[in-house]
Amino acid sequence: MEQKSFMRAAEIMEVLGVSDGMAYRIIRELNRELEAKGFHTVHGRVSRKYFEESYYGVTHEKEVV
Repeated sequence: MEQKSFMRAAEIMEVLGVSDGMAYRIIRELNRELEAKGFHTVHGRVSRKYFEESYYGVTHEKEVV
């Protein structure tokens, strides 16, 4: 199954083992950071790519075959 581009609070709760309120706080914080960089955001969701970069230092580079 393909992963979606955005994460909701329930998925963040599961991944990080945090409460519902904390998951929404994380979403708001990350979305504020994205808005400050000039990106559009979706209320109650956060970009999976930005979440992974922020929490795991993961960068998404295209694989060269």
